[in-house]
Amino acid sequence: MKTNSVIVLRKKWEPLKALLMSDLHWDNPHCDRALLKKDLEAAKAGGHDIFINGDFFCAMQGKYDGRRSKSEIRPEHNSSHYLDLLVSTAIEWFAPYAHSIRLIGYGNHETSILRHCETDLIERFVSGINLLTGSNIQVGGYGGWIKYRFDRDDNALAGGKSYSIKYFHGAGGGGPVTRGAINFNRMATMVEGADAIWMGHVHESTEITYTMEYLSAKAVVHLRDVLMIRTPSYKEEYQDGSKGWHVERMAPPKPLGARWIELVPRRSKSATGMDTISAHTYKTDTNG
Repeated sequence: MKTNSVIVLRKKWEPLKALLMSDLHWDNPHCDRALLKKDLEAAKAGGHDIFINGDFFCAMQGKYDGRRSKSEIRPEHNSSHYLDLLVSTAIEWFAPYAHSIRLIGYGNHETSILRHCETDLIERFVSGINLLTGSNIQVGGYGGWIKYRFDRDDNALAGGKSYSIKYFHGAGGGGPVTRGAINFNRMATMVEGADAIWMGHVHESTEITYTMEYLSAKAVVHLRDVLMIRTPSYKEEYQDGSKGWHVERMAPPKPLGARWIELVPRRSKSATGMDTISAHTYKTDTNG
């Protein structure tokens, strides 16, 4: 299956809501599957798109992995066919949500498997679930673009407005003080034209607004907001804080869940003005 690092979705001129997820670590015993299921069900029930930005799998319990631990593997995966079982059980579990998922990208856990075991868990999962359900999930990259195109009416030539999200799974450790915010500064120097920059990886949940100045083709100065979005994880590693690798390295408790993004296209009230799309994100509800 071809990697599709740029995905373009055409939508009507109306408000839109989508679920931004990363770091599911679905196969890890500490994945909060009840919360994950709740968020997936909410997206499915509302007809909302789902995007997954890497580390769908944890995949750390194979004999090739020095971090493996008998206490960190789910019983249904404890077999000599470990990687095969990760894929087949994931296809079964996620099948009810396949038609809502638009894109799944790679995280460092999947690329590690690709390097060390020469098998592509994301491609295998997506191919299998698309075949089983007739869905059209796209395989993304470690980084890529999601572009929503809002058309004024059914005729695309009538004009519209686009909203572009640059996604990148993430890099580095995040840091207990900055919580990964420094990487937003780095991305801002190397990415042009994004309305939002979205990362995961460090299991934090934030939205920061960067306001940029630019000069239009008509030599008019404009300001535009760029959302810097960080999505959390579904793997709860801290537990009661008494033991474990996460605790021993003095890592703090981390938020769980994902983030919703809401996009609202707005038509200009003047003939000389520009159409806009307002955007904001908020964390999914972790209450019962």
